[in-house]
Amino acid sequence: MDFSLSPAQIDLQARTRRFIADEIIPMEKDPRQDSHGPHEALRRDLVERARRAGLLTPHASTELGGLGLSHIDKAIVFEEAGYSPLGPVALNIHAPDEGNIHLMEVVATHEQKERWLRPLVQGHIRSCFCMTEPAPGSGSDPSMLQTTATRVHDSGGDHYLINGLKWFITGATGASFAIIMARMEDGSATMFLSDMDRDGIVIERQIDALDSCFTGGHGVVRFTNLRVPASDVLGRIGEGFRYAQVRLAPARLTHCMRWQGQARRAHEVATAYARQRQAFGKPLIEHEGVGFMLADNDMDLHSARLAIWHCAWVLDQGHKGRHESSMAKVLCSEAQWRVVDRSVQVLGASGVSDETIVARIFKDIRAFRVYDGPSEVHRWSMANRLGRG
Repeated sequence: MDFSLSPAQIDLQARTRRFIADEIIPMEKDPRQDSHGPHEALRRDLVERARRAGLLTPHASTELGGLGLSHIDKAIVFEEAGYSPLGPVALNIHAPDEGNIHLMEVVATHEQKERWLRPLVQGHIRSCFCMTEPAPGSGSDPSMLQTTATRVHDSGGDHYLINGLKWFITGATGASFAIIMARMEDGSATMFLSDMDRDGIVIERQIDALDSCFTGGHGVVRFTNLRVPASDVLGRIGEGFRYAQVRLAPARLTHCMRWQGQARRAHEVATAYARQRQAFGKPLIEHEGVGFMLADNDMDLHSARLAIWHCAWVLDQGHKGRHESSMAKVLCSEAQWRVVDRSVQVLGASGVSDETIVARIFKDIRAFRVYDGPSEVHRWSMANRLGRG
């Protein structure tokens, strides 16, 4: 592996870093956001800034208006965007839209791409991914899927009726369309596309969560006899579980990329503070208790970045990268959490208040050890692969 960046990658990294510093960080205290994330008006403002900078939806194909980034390119750009909690929203690389864009580029028909994907890539609309269910439905174990899809033939044509309850659906409030995972009568799973304003879809409530970085928050969504035309099936009938892997392996890695930026931000804030803050006759950083925490931060950031870049390289070689993405997800989510936690400790009162950005990052990043599969599930999955030899 060559760890040097090409001139084009260096330029893209520098442009993204300048954009985040000059355009996005000054907006971090914009009042158009609350505990459920940035409001739509703020999102549109951020997106327009990225559009003008030529950085909007860079991971999408050039045919759709993106920059056609490789996975390694994404690792570079997404880390820089993640330096601010608002950065991924601005570049239109936030969850769940980033993963949905990747999936639909691979699976959707031309008509579906023109109807839903192109305006999503252009930042005009948002989407959500409806897979997770409350108990006894699917969570870490997708085979427990309870939402059903039943085929019907009537005067309205060839349709599917979808019934079920989804929860913790990121971005549901305000989303224009959804990708819905439902169980078929034979026990297989299928993905369906649906506009969110159709009869049969109700957002029952928003869930109060630790994080506040996702536009639309996390919703509880109920489907009651939702009619989805057969033409709106995403991919093939019965292939939903396979398509979920197409989406989730790269998506869990891009989570790692974005959070790498926020962990680096927390570390840099704490390091700057430790250099200038005096205690017991010298700067904090000269006390081993503090200096060693920052040194550990540096090592954790380095190891996390290596895991990200290696998995990105594997994906760029055309491999599925399931084992590597699970490994990166666990390693990064835990290492980045340690970095932010130590940064709070170094900052003291400034770390547990809104005097710095670190308290916000602390609340946002804790959930990463749960999102896209908790660490325990990925360790179990890796152990199973090791057991098979």
